Amino acid sequence: MNPLAIDFCGLKLDSPIVLLSGCVGFGEEYTRVAGFSNTDAGAIVLKGTTLAPRLGNAPHRVWETPAGMLNAIGLQNPGVDHVIREILPKLDFDETRFIANVCGSTVEEYAEVTRRFDDSPIDAMEINISCPNVREGGVAFGNYPGMSAQVVAACRAVTRKPLIVKLSPNQTDIAANARACVDAGADAFAVINTLMGMAIDPETRQPIIGNIQGGLSGPAIRPIALLKVHQVYEEVRRDGTPIIGQGGIETADDALTFLLAGSATVGVGTALFYDPLAAKKINAGLASYLDSHGLGSVAELVGALDSGDALDVPASG
Repeated sequence: MNPLAIDFCGLKLDSPIVLLSGCVGFGEEYTRVAGFSNTDAGAIVLKGTTLAPRLGNAPHRVWETPAGMLNAIGLQNPGVDHVIREILPKLDFDETRFIANVCGSTVEEYAEVTRRFDDSPIDAMEINISCPNVREGGVAFGNYPGMSAQVVAACRAVTRKPLIVKLSPNQTDIAANARACVDAGADAFAVINTLMGMAIDPETRQPIIGNIQGGLSGPAIRPIALLKVHQVYEEVRRDGTPIIGQGGIETADDALTFLLAGSATVGVGTALFYDPLAAKKINAGLASYLDSHGLGSVAELVGALDSGDALDVPASG
């Protein structure tokens, strides 16, 4: 038996590692990295896909920050029909699972992209509710539980495939949003999406990112992501709703903390930009931990946080 294997929404994954959307393109280009195998990851999330092709934002789109990275790609993609017709046939679904990342600017667009992916080999769909709702003046769907639930319900109506809702940390109560999404038909969560940030060039006195603001990822957000995973897990654990924990994971120890906090799988993204073989190393570290602690499965770690001896120290401020 493979101790790293995990069941996620009925999908059998050979590893708890999920390669995150936007970090490996549409999957096939990452196979050019020497030493990487699709079997190093239990699943790969494809780049965000909209109904029609998008050119994305003006440059700069990416900027390195202390312990992290800002990005504002703007969902550049060739559109869902091209992805289904030209890209999916090139992927090896025997090696790993592939998850589509569904994006839209209206509820109807989310539902239509989901419907088209439903009639494809894709294994599951990640609903990226951080997209702005053009009918509400650019307010992100994911910042309000009611709007999030509308998107989930519309997507649920057109597919039986697993729906993974990607939750934003840029909201008041992430647990309440998770509850609304479960009630609307969500099968799983990805926790968390990036935090909003910006960078300024003091010489030009202008924003560095062409879109002014971008999503902050990397180790800088790991403590925040870990807390959000714990909060969502505490809300949905009784429903058995699994979580992809993500946000600055670089090492096996990082992955272990997310598993203990309640995530069933762990997402690796920004780390791949400077260590394309991070997944292989994390797998090795997890296997070593299981062996040294006499555990037979990574599933035994999920939600196994022991907070009974936590220090009772009041929060500062």
